[in-house]
Amino acid sequence: MTLFRNPVLPGCHPDPSICRVGDDFYLVTSTFEWFPGMPVFHSRDLVHWRHAGHALDRPEQLPLDGVPASGGLYAPTLRHHAPPNQAGRFYLVCTLVDGTDWSGHFVMTASDPAGPWSDAHRLDGEGIDPSLFFDDDGRAWCTGTRLTGRYEGHTEIWLREFDPSALALTGEEHVLWDGALKGSIWSEGSHLYKVGGRYYLLTAEGGTALEHAVMVARADAVTGPYAGNPRNPVLTHRNLGTGHPIVGTGHADLVETPDGEWWMVLLGMRPHHGDRCVLGRETFLTPVAWEDGWPVTGGRVEPSHPVPALPPRPWPAAPMCDQFDGPELAPAWNMLRTPRERWWSLDERPGHLRLRVRPESLADVANPSFVGRRQQHPDFAAFTSLDFVPANEEWAGLALVQNNDFHVLLVSTSQGLLLVKREQGLETVLAKAQAHPGPVRLGFEAHGRWYQASYALEAGGSVEPGGWTPLGDPVDGDLLSSQVAGGFTGAYIGLYATANGRAGTNHADFAWFEYVPL
Repeated sequence: MTLFRNPVLPGCHPDPSICRVGDDFYLVTSTFEWFPGMPVFHSRDLVHWRHAGHALDRPEQLPLDGVPASGGLYAPTLRHHAPPNQAGRFYLVCTLVDGTDWSGHFVMTASDPAGPWSDAHRLDGEGIDPSLFFDDDGRAWCTGTRLTGRYEGHTEIWLREFDPSALALTGEEHVLWDGALKGSIWSEGSHLYKVGGRYYLLTAEGGTALEHAVMVARADAVTGPYAGNPRNPVLTHRNLGTGHPIVGTGHADLVETPDGEWWMVLLGMRPHHGDRCVLGRETFLTPVAWEDGWPVTGGRVEPSHPVPALPPRPWPAAPMCDQFDGPELAPAWNMLRTPRERWWSLDERPGHLRLRVRPESLADVANPSFVGRRQQHPDFAAFTSLDFVPANEEWAGLALVQNNDFHVLLVSTSQGLLLVKREQGLETVLAKAQAHPGPVRLGFEAHGRWYQASYALEAGGSVEPGGWTPLGDPVDGDLLSSQVAGGFTGAYIGLYATANGRAGTNHADFAWFEYVPL
């Protein structure tokens, strides 16, 4: 029996939404303040996924300028619709939260999920978590979540008709649902399906921490009334405690395979101790059966499970070391908020990523000179080679980032190498080492909650005799968890340069970056 391991998308990939077109599956996740936004993944077996593109990959599509940490892009839904005798089209709806120019729901379209996607077209409606449903009678509908004010955290799910030609909501509003359990909070993440002639409303409930759960209701008409499954929640880990390897399961979406199997993608977390998790909310996969007209999941998500009844279709593995020898950054790299200028280069010094040293820092709600990738494993090592001649107040090196108030830096400065912790907005120098001319190698090695910084001097492109030297004691990575730092994202690790508020013309060159699971 062949097993797959959960999560199928490790690292910060929350709020997964999935759709199938023929034999192909496509999936998108939330990205909050990170750019490019809303990665689109492609699979043919539900287990192996490749990065196909981003829905938001051009600054003019939608502004992320000034959005706070864990603001930005919330809970996209991806759907495909092919009217009779017409080419199919992909639709993506999402909410921009805490935008400085505007906030609210929007829709984007594409003929190819890999892109290009259209600019964001704003939609009416309150709240968060919009979702589209294309009925078999030719009509389309949009659901969303909004607070009611009846008590703290109480929400309701609303429904309006969607006009795919005008990209607009139309007609009267219907309130479908306000939670399955008495006193429920944050009934959200709704999706509609039609199975066996009935309409099914799948929702999340309980908030995205340990109380998270998946609920389902059904109706004979799309506008309701909806009756809850007497077995709700159909999936939760709230009863398993923090000792379980997977916690916080919820915010699910369903998909049917060509052979009639049903599967659920959903978010969950893998804590490193207690409820602390630096990896963020990841994408998991679990099977679904139908009994007595209701979806049945078995009640929990397993770390491993027999694979779907689909031919295995693995993709070529991505290299662990990025040599920065391509024309553009690899799709794994992200930036904070919308880049309004080109402060990075792959061609000014071929075979290097050059970052311009700018006033913006990771402590600012801005777009600093930082390119990062998701931490995807509890135990990992990451290394780079830095060539940088710093002036006063200029820093460059490696950064572990949760948000602007919580991060860890291993940087080359005019005072030497510094290991710096920023926690609750306060910076502390944890360790320092003497400055040396020439390139230096920097690294972090993580084992659960502990992150050890180290460095090595280079000579002729190789590490000098004596090898790597630890810098300071291991840093407690709890400060990178959302349980400590707040918000909805996981930790990122990447390459960074800043003048800490000063103007300048300097740059930092990185010859390569390597990320290795341990």
